[in-house]
Amino acid sequence: MQPYYLLQESLLRRNLSLIRRIADEAGVEFILAFKAFALWRTFPIFREYISHTTASSPYEARLAFEEFGTKAHTYSPAYEDDTFDTILRCSSHISFNSLTQYSHFVSKVKEQGPEAPSIGLRINPEHSEIETELYNPCAPGSRFGVLASQLPEQLPDGIEGFHCHCHCESSAEALQTTLGWIERKFGKWLGQLKWLNLGGGHLVTRKGYNTPLLVSILKDFKNKYPNLRIILEPGSAFAWQTGPLVSQVVDIVENHGIKTAILNVSFTCHMPDCLEMPYHPAVRGAETLEDAAETGAATEASVYRLGGNSCLSGDYMGYWRFPNPLKVGDMVIFEDMIHYTTVKTNMFNGIHHPALKIEKLDGSIQTLREYHYEDYRDRMD
Repeated sequence: MQPYYLLQESLLRRNLSLIRRIADEAGVEFILAFKAFALWRTFPIFREYISHTTASSPYEARLAFEEFGTKAHTYSPAYEDDTFDTILRCSSHISFNSLTQYSHFVSKVKEQGPEAPSIGLRINPEHSEIETELYNPCAPGSRFGVLASQLPEQLPDGIEGFHCHCHCESSAEALQTTLGWIERKFGKWLGQLKWLNLGGGHLVTRKGYNTPLLVSILKDFKNKYPNLRIILEPGSAFAWQTGPLVSQVVDIVENHGIKTAILNVSFTCHMPDCLEMPYHPAVRGAETLEDAAETGAATEASVYRLGGNSCLSGDYMGYWRFPNPLKVGDMVIFEDMIHYTTVKTNMFNGIHHPALKIEKLDGSIQTLREYHYEDYRDRMD
């Protein structure tokens, strides 16, 4: 059996329906961040619920314009001269990361006349709700965003919006705190703007998320600043818990009493966030054991580390206790592997890439994409 990611349409529509309801109740717009989900063959489903997407590169901007069908809200740490025409053609909003980038490109934006994208600045409120340093865009010395101390009293000509990103799988309470920091640092400029993009990381589809509080916070903020159109661009929230990565045991090896089930997938290739964040993914039917080595549970008959099929020494995680001892050919199913994972995969070692599949509402399974040797070869062409 070849591995595959399985997106479940019913779960995707569940999330989309909730996001649409929140947007309608709060009077704000939610847009899809491609950095977390870019399975473009599912865009017809998304278009039933949302109207726009967000991009961070020329390729993502093209995906928005050419495949989703609307121009992107685009932000990049740095735009390049030789691809900025693509950004202009495919974007309705362009946020600049620095005043130097704004100065360099503003005349080119204005040359577009009535069709010119709305210009924004990314701001850094010097506060973040993100604990993992790797994902913290507001850490001291961050390369992201303009500080309040760097802005003049009157915003530079043509700037219509602020873009801010301070969250990662965060709560409504975290947003409430962040808005306080935005007002404290940037409040004197909010009256000069037309829109405020609150970025991603708002995990509104997570169980227990306080959606009534979120709606209340957003309504109150809009009442305070009626000139502002409020935009949120979560990525994880759209595809949160919408499907697994299905793999198979290829071999089982043992060393010093530790059994490792080697799979036909790889953590470093197909689940990179597990190693980067890091976090232990849920495995269907298995119990995660954080301290198995210390407690001696690692030597139990049905406890295994799970190893990837690459030659990276650290391409493994563990431990899990399964209902029964594993054997070659058994399926191992990693839950919640659609958001971020599907866009961050790679072909290191030339390992076979999992297929992309969708389970339709009627229970049928459609293959969206299969990968072959030529996909690996042609990346170096």
